Amino acid sequence: MSKNKIISDKTAQDIDRRVARVINGLGNPEPPLRLEDVRHLLKLDKAFYTAKNPSAVQEKISRIRVATIQVYERPALLWDAIKKLSLKALYLPDRRRILLDGDLPEKKHRWNEAHEIGHSLLPWHEDVMHGDNNHTLTPDCHEEVETEANFAGGRLLFLQDRFTEEALSSSATIEIIKTLHGKFGNTLSTTLYRFIEVAGKERPLVGMITGHPHKSKRKADFDAANPAKYFIQSPMFAERFSKMSEKELFNAVARYCGAQRGGILGESDLILTDDNGDDHRFYFETFYNTFDALTLGVYRGPEARIIAA
Repeated sequence: MSKNKIISDKTAQDIDRRVARVINGLGNPEPPLRLEDVRHLLKLDKAFYTAKNPSAVQEKISRIRVATIQVYERPALLWDAIKKLSLKALYLPDRRRILLDGDLPEKKHRWNEAHEIGHSLLPWHEDVMHGDNNHTLTPDCHEEVETEANFAGGRLLFLQDRFTEEALSSSATIEIIKTLHGKFGNTLSTTLYRFIEVAGKERPLVGMITGHPHKSKRKADFDAANPAKYFIQSPMFAERFSKMSEKELFNAVARYCGAQRGGILGESDLILTDDNGDDHRFYFETFYNTFDALTLGVYRGPEARIIAA
């Protein structure tokens, strides 16, 4: 499971200024954002590699650092590094080139490309990618770097405050997520992720991206201890409900979900307990797009305790 990490306000503002320069340079375009226009503005190259045709990456590299580990200290084929680490995308700062795994479904290319563009916008990431040993690169540092690239890529794809304004002026429902998904041209999963982050600063929102929750539809490799691909918490939810586990929430969601092959699987009010032991009511709904189940939980209010006389 991957729980979203929330970056500091100072870092977010720094990244936002860099993203704003790109969007302004494109003339403040209407959604959906054309990534080919972004690459042209930033003078970035893009290439695809596949297991059957690795020609785009048949070149020598001297150093590559991934996940804070210096993988190669001497020249080696980039393709060997990609295979060894099962990389799905990579940014090479020296060449200003983004490499994408062409074997992935096309719908995943857009997010992976935006993520690598995010790396290219943040100059302090180049030290990490060059394997600069003056930096102490811990796993936490790597997670922080990837979170920053995700934030930059997301702010690009969703045109910064354009998406925020539409999210805040809309009701928090799966139907709105689907509408914004179509308008901004991004996947349902990334739209749900971004919606919860921007619309949940003043109220608790929570979401999950999982396989089909119904017991009869779960895959053979389903892990009951780690049932969610992504456990998405708004800033206020993370602050007030930090003890809530993905397993606990998934089991509650699974109880109201049907075995439908697609569409809305179910909806229900659920009572969640905050870090102080107080109960709160949330409205949940779950939608299945035949690949992933997307769950959105929206805060309704405190749950009154009934005390017997």
